Amino acid sequence: MLDYSALAAMACVIREGSFERAAQQLGITPSAVSQRVRGLEERLGAILIRRGQPCTATDLGRMLCAHVDHVRLLEAELAPALSPALSPGGINAAPPAISLAINADSLATWFPAAAASFMRQSGLMLDLTLDDEKHTAERLRSGEVLGAITADPEPAPGCRSVALGALDYIACASPDFMQRHFADGVTVRSLSTAPCMGFDRRDNLQMRWAREVHGADIDPPTLWVPSTHAFVDFALAGVAWAMQPVQLAAPHLAAGRLAELTPGAMISVPLFWNVVRLHAASLKLLSDAVVRSGRQLLRRSI
Repeated sequence: MLDYSALAAMACVIREGSFERAAQQLGITPSAVSQRVRGLEERLGAILIRRGQPCTATDLGRMLCAHVDHVRLLEAELAPALSPALSPGGINAAPPAISLAINADSLATWFPAAAASFMRQSGLMLDLTLDDEKHTAERLRSGEVLGAITADPEPAPGCRSVALGALDYIACASPDFMQRHFADGVTVRSLSTAPCMGFDRRDNLQMRWAREVHGADIDPPTLWVPSTHAFVDFALAGVAWAMQPVQLAAPHLAAGRLAELTPGAMISVPLFWNVVRLHAASLKLLSDAVVRSGRQLLRRSI
C-alpha cells in the first residue's frame, strides 16, 4: 500500500523544484518533507527525485507523480459527498490543477477560449507546460501531464486522441523589410540571405515553407525569438520574416503593416487533443471545451 502523504510530498518537491518550496506549500518543515521522500524511496528501493537546482523526477518518480495527479483529481470529485473530516486534505485543501502540455501558437490563438470555458464551468485551475507540438506527446507519455495539444494523431499509451483542426501559417514581413530584402522578388537566393526568425532550434516551420513553396533548402541568418507575440512584433519592426499564425497576422495584413512573401502560399499544422483515459468528470469537461474551441477556431483539416 502506497503512503499517500509521502507521495504528495514527493510530487510537491518535483512540481515546486525544491524541498524548501514544497515545505511552504505543504505547511510543514523542509526536514519533514525530506523524511517523507526518503522514507518512500527506502520502502520502494528506488530513487524518485534527483536532488539539484531544480529537483527533477526519475522515470519512476514521474510515474508516481502521474498516479498522484490521477488520485487527487478523482478524490476532488468525491469531496462534495464527504464530510470535511473525510474529504481529501480537509475542507481547506486547494482543488487540483490539471497539468497540460501545449504549443506556444495554440496558447496565443485559440486555446484561451477553451481554458476560459473550462475554468468557468469547473472552478479548477490549469497548469500549463510550453513545448513544441511535435514534442508535447512525450510529456504525456512520461506522465508529466494529463493532456496535450500535439501534432501526432496517434494516442499515447492509456490515452485517446481527437482531431481538432489545422493551425494555418503564412510567411510575412514588414513592407520596409520586403523592399530591402525582396525588391527583386522572393527567390531561393533572397530567401537564403534575408534574416528570418525561429522559435527555437527545433522550429523548422520557416524551412518547411521554403521547401514546400519554393523547392529550396535554405540556411538564412536566424534570429531566435521564443514568443509567438514577439514573432509578430519583430516582423512589424522590420527585423526579419517569419511564419505567422493567420489569426494573428490577418489584422496587420489588412492594415498594410505586414505583407505576404508569397501571396496565398499557406502551410498548415494539424493539431490533436491527446488526453489520459481517466473517468473524471473534470477531464470530460476539459476535453469538451478543448474540442469545441479547436473545431470552432481552427480550420477543419481535410
